[in-house]
Amino acid sequence: MTTEVEWARMTAPELRALAARPNALAVLPVGSLEQHGPHLPVITDTASASAAAIRAAHLVADEIPIAVLPGLWLGMSEHHLPFGGTVSLDYEAYHGILRSIVRSLKALGFKRLLIVNGHGGNIDPLAVAVRELAVTFSMPIVATTPWMMAHDEIAAIAESETPRHACEGETSVMMAIAGDIVRADKFDEAVQQAPKRTEAPHGFSRFYSFSERAPVTGTWGDPRPASREKGERFLAIQAAALAQGIRDERLWSAPDPVWQQERGQGTTSGRFG
Repeated sequence: MTTEVEWARMTAPELRALAARPNALAVLPVGSLEQHGPHLPVITDTASASAAAIRAAHLVADEIPIAVLPGLWLGMSEHHLPFGGTVSLDYEAYHGILRSIVRSLKALGFKRLLIVNGHGGNIDPLAVAVRELAVTFSMPIVATTPWMMAHDEIAAIAESETPRHACEGETSVMMAIAGDIVRADKFDEAVQQAPKRTEAPHGFSRFYSFSERAPVTGTWGDPRPASREKGERFLAIQAAALAQGIRDERLWSAPDPVWQQERGQGTTSGRFG
């Protein structure tokens, strides 16, 4: 019998018992609700993150108490607003939601949290939020973006540059997990871009909306080589990399309480106090 790993499919007593076990791990997939060109649904980032997280959880469920929360469908996606179909948070709201989730998990008894991210616009805000919340709640919190992991393995499968946005990679994954809502008849339309996208010079950073990066269709990349079989392979690679991280003790040490009174009079050798 397969061990249940999805939070939403468990009862409160089951989750209570799971949280009471040593090293209980909650997994939060995070994504967005945003345009993904004319061929993919707006839930793509959340759906792909959830699929990778659930598959990874099944790989470790016999050895680690784990529960995968429903995917957080709100992210920071203001750069996609010009194309419609997008609902976005600002950083204050995003941090507030994450803080409330961590606070709840701490109260329930979970010992650590893995955030599995499916949206590029969440990477920077997650990096800041995770380091602040880990110290605030004295809880190991780790964030990762599966498309940024196992790069060489993913590149060996892809025929075009991926990851991008609504590209071969994302399209393949959606074909694997929700093929009925992928519009393959729109693949040719998706790659029709003009004028050339705008990019900051190397070494500089600024805000660009996707109307400047993918001005016609909102697609960055080529979905035409996508297939369901590739999507299954991409997800298998991501799940294996996530499972490896879940098992890696270096990721799950207690956060240094840097804001503790007189912490600056302590040591830097790893002993706190």
